[in-house]
This record gives sequence, structure tokens and C-alpha cells, in this order.
Amino acid sequence: MNPEMILFWVLSTLLAAAALVLLVRPLLSRREGQGISRSAANLSIYRDQLRELEADLAAGTLAGGDYDRARRELETRLLEDVDQPAAAVKAVGGRRMALVLGIAIPALAVALYFAIGNPGALDPRRAADGEVTAQQIEAMVERLAARLRENPDDADGWKLLGRSHAALGRFADAVNAYAKAASQAPRDPQLLADFADALAMTRGESLQGEPEKLVLRALEIYPGNLKALALAGTAAFERKDYKAATGHWQRMLPLVPPDSKDARAIQSSIDEARALAGTGAAKPTGLRGIVRIAPELKGKVAPDDSLFIFARAADGPPMPLAVLRVRARDLPVSFALDDSMAMAPSMRLSGFQRVVVSARVSKSAGAAPQPGDLQGSSAPVASDAAGVTVVIDTVVR
Repeated sequence: MNPEMILFWVLSTLLAAAALVLLVRPLLSRREGQGISRSAANLSIYRDQLRELEADLAAGTLAGGDYDRARRELETRLLEDVDQPAAAVKAVGGRRMALVLGIAIPALAVALYFAIGNPGALDPRRAADGEVTAQQIEAMVERLAARLRENPDDADGWKLLGRSHAALGRFADAVNAYAKAASQAPRDPQLLADFADALAMTRGESLQGEPEKLVLRALEIYPGNLKALALAGTAAFERKDYKAATGHWQRMLPLVPPDSKDARAIQSSIDEARALAGTGAAKPTGLRGIVRIAPELKGKVAPDDSLFIFARAADGPPMPLAVLRVRARDLPVSFALDDSMAMAPSMRLSGFQRVVVSARVSKSAGAAPQPGDLQGSSAPVASDAAGVTVVIDTVVR
């Protein structure tokens, strides 16, 4: 690896370490579970893939044009993952900023390298003197801004610039960049959620008003966007609408791995909202029953498989009305589905008289069925039925 590439990774590591110092102090002083496992894993994957591309290009096994296309594809995927929400769904002052810096700065360094990377512009002699600071990141941000002035129709570039400014705490600049990106890509739910977050930071960290409107627009486009759900719940929590906050955060649980740090932190916030609403942490009523596995398929269930339980209208659109995700190792599993688990506000369990309950053991942990998954469904039942039994008895082909 050449000295410039070494410097690039040193820079990323030092910035990450500095951000984590900021992160640890507030987390030790006040409890709030926050996980960054998925972001860290994704960042590691992108770094490995970038190294492979650099090696292939240097060895002559990858043409320059193919390298550029592959790098742009990686950049696009990284842009989608850099600012995914962490476990905590309540945005609280300095703790949110510390967490954002802990995740975003190393990811930002990689994304900026993808977009306008020129590690040769960084002087290895300065790195040897221990003078690697955030100025290099700022220089890359300025180069990106200069490139966008010449190419103002680059929506991905404006998104990256917005995230760069946000990671550096320049929220007014981030808002301007996101506004330009949104004019080019008005139906990008992740962009709208990022835009709302930055706008809220310029308004005393309040999501009320225009930030919440952006969040709700993001959820209209894609009801499963994690960051938009987190921010929508936070906005409702701010105005003491604890029932609405619970509903938004409850919809996040099927989208994260069960028993993960993310799931535990989200559940903690749900419990807090329920307690403040005076409902306690009692389980909601609704559609109830049990999922079992056929004896001949028991040997095909691995302990780490995910089990999705969902209800769909017996006569209506195919979109699930309520979704629950648990561990397949716990089969047989009792379940309760209700309106708080809806994937879209307009598609609730109580809005349909007859539904079909399905269960699927996912080998890939993905929401879409894949060959090798195990599944089963009930007969049509009332949407408030109790004692529903679902038997998983079929292998997806």
C-alpha cells in the first residue's frame, strides 16, 4: 500500500478516535442505549471493497473506466448507509451530536475519498509529525463544494456535501446543500430525513413545523425508512403525543435485528413513552395467536434465523398491515399484532375485517422471501381474533 493510502486510513482512524472520546463522556454520565453495529460493519465492508478496487487497478486487472464505475457504485451505496439512524430514537442535545460524529466522520472520510479522493494531496511528512487534523477533511469538503459549483445537477454530490457539513456541525450549510439535493431528488426518503434532521438542528433541535413535514413526506414515500420513523417518533415525543411516538417507534422494531442493541434501545424508548402516556408497558391487544413449526421442518431451523409474523388483508392490497420480528429459536411463539405495528398509517389492522396471518423463517434475515425460507399461513380470520394458529409447513422454492 502506498504512503498516501496509509495516510488516508490513519486520518480516518484518528478522526474516529477523536469522535469516540467525545462520545464516551456523555454516555457514561447519562444512560441511553445506542448501537452502531450496522454502520461500523458497513463501513468496514466498503473499506475492504475500496482496497480491492485499488489493488486491481494498480495490478492492471481492472480498466480505468471499470474502476470509475465500480467506485461510483460503492459511493452511491455508502451514501445510503452513512447516515442511517443508530439505536437511540430520542435526539437529545450533545449526545446525539457525539453519536453522529462517532459514526459519520470515519464514514464521511471514505465517502469523500470515493467522490473526490486524492490522497496524494495530503502530505505524508505532516502525518509523520502528528499533525493530521480535521483540516484535511475540511479541504476535501471544499473540493467537493467547488466541483458542485461546476456541476450543480449532481444530486448525490449535494447529498454528500450536506452530510459532510452536518458531520462537521455546520448545519446551516448542510440545510442549503440538502435543499439543492432535494430539488433534484424530491422523492428520496433518506434525503428528506437527513434534510429534516439538519433543519431541526438549526432550530434549537426542534422537529416541530417544517422538519416534521419533511419527515412525514419521507414516510409517505417509504414507510419503512428507519431514520424517518425515529425522527417522527421524536417529533411526537416533543409535543407530548406519547401514543403517536410509540406507534412510530414500534414500527422500527421489525426492521432491526431482534435482541440487538438497536432493538433494545428502541424498546426502551417505547416503554418510556408508554409510561408517560399512563399506559405502562402492558402488551397491546389486537390479533393474537401462536406460530408453530411442522415436525418435519424443525431440523431446518437454525438458532440465528429470523421469524417474521405478519397480517395481510384477506381481500385487499398485499402490503402487510402489521409486522412482528422475533427469533426463530423461540418457536413455538405466541404473538400479538395491533395497529402500532402498521407499516403505513393508512394501512392499519383495525381497518380490515378479515385478514390472513403468515409466518416465515428467514435464512437471510431479509423481509422478502428467498429460496430455502420456511413459511406457513392461517385461514382468513377476524382482525381482532384470539387463538389463531399458524403452522410453518412449506419450504420456499
